[in-house]
Amino acid sequence: MNPEALRADIPALEEVVYLNTGASAATPRRVVEAATEFQQRQAYSHPTAESVYPEAWAAMDAARERAAEFVGADTGEIALTQSTVDGINTVASAIDWQPGDVVVTTDLEHPSGRLPWLRLADRHDVELRVLETERGRVDMDHVKDAVADARLLCLSSLSWNYGTQLPVAEITETAHDAGAEVLVDAVQSPGQVPVDVQEWGADYVAMAGHKWLLGVWGSGFLYVASDALERLRPDRIGYRSVQDPKAAGYEFWPDARRFELGTRSLAPYAALGEAMDVLERVGMDTVQSRVERLTDRLKDGLGDRLLSPREYDSGLVTFTAEDPAATAKRLADEGIIVRHIPDPEAVRASVHVFNTAEDVDVLLDAL
Repeated sequence: MNPEALRADIPALEEVVYLNTGASAATPRRVVEAATEFQQRQAYSHPTAESVYPEAWAAMDAARERAAEFVGADTGEIALTQSTVDGINTVASAIDWQPGDVVVTTDLEHPSGRLPWLRLADRHDVELRVLETERGRVDMDHVKDAVADARLLCLSSLSWNYGTQLPVAEITETAHDAGAEVLVDAVQSPGQVPVDVQEWGADYVAMAGHKWLLGVWGSGFLYVASDALERLRPDRIGYRSVQDPKAAGYEFWPDARRFELGTRSLAPYAALGEAMDVLERVGMDTVQSRVERLTDRLKDGLGDRLLSPREYDSGLVTFTAEDPAATAKRLADEGIIVRHIPDPEAVRASVHVFNTAEDVDVLLDAL
C-alpha cells in the first residue's frame, strides 16, 4: 500500500487538512471496519453459540501476539490495557513502594506521565523529582545525577511538546547502572518510528494504538520485561489475571496477563491488529522518509517561529503564535486541524505519512 492509497481510505481527510495525529488518529475505513465487524460478530453471532467467551479470549490472545510482534517483545511480556495512562498506573500501583523511594520524571512529560506520580507522592512517602530539560533535550550528566538514588525513572520516548526523540537506550543504561528501573511512555512512537523494546532495554513500556498507529480509542498495551515481572505485585485482580479462577485460592499468570482483569471491549484490539497490518504494508521506511520530507518543508516555511529542533526528530512540529489557543481555533474553523499545547504555550502540528506537501502549504498559507 502506498501513502496515496492510505490517504484515500481515511474519510476525515475528505473534510479537513488533518495535522493532529499526535493527539488522535484520523482512522482508515478498513481499521474501523475491523472493529465494527468484530463487534457485530460478538453481538449478533456469539450469543447463538455455546459460549461467547472462547472467541473473545482468542481475540485477546491474537491482539497480544500482534502487539508483541510489532514492538519486538515476547507475547508473554504484553498486557492489554485501555490506554497509555492505564499502563503507567498499572506499573505504579504494582510496585512495593518504601518510605524514601524516589521517582524521577522529566519536565517533558504529558499529564499521563506526571499525574500518577503526583498521586503516588500523596499516598506514600515517596519523593517525586523532576529532571529539567532544554527545549526537549536531556543532559546525560543531569540524568546521571537525578537517578543516582532513584527507585524508578519515568520518561517519554518522544516528547509530546517538542517532538524530540529521547536517547531511551542510553538513559535506560544509566538508570540501570544506578539501580533504578525505567518506565517509558511511548505513545508517540509506534506507527511513527520503528520500536524495538529490546533495544531500549527498559523495564516497562506503555503504549496505545489511537495515535500514530491509526487505531481507535481503547487499544492500549503494556510491555513488561520478563525479568521485571516478579518485581510487580498487582493490587487489582480478576478472573483473567489468574491461572485457575475456580480454585479456592489464586495464582497469578506467570506472564503479563496477570495485569488483565476481565471482560472489556475487544473491538479496539481488532482494530489495532488491522492498523498495524496497514502500516506494515505502507512500510515504516516509507513512513519515516515521507514524514521527514514534509516536516522539513513545514519547518522551512515556519522560519523563526519554529520551537521544535530544526533537524528531523519526528512528525511533531511546535511553533509560536501570538495567541496559540485562538490560532488553533481559527485554523480549525478554516478546516485545518492542529492543536494548542500549554507547555510551551504554542501550536503543534503533527505530520504523518498520509499528509501531503499541499497539506503543509495550506497550513503555512493560513498562518
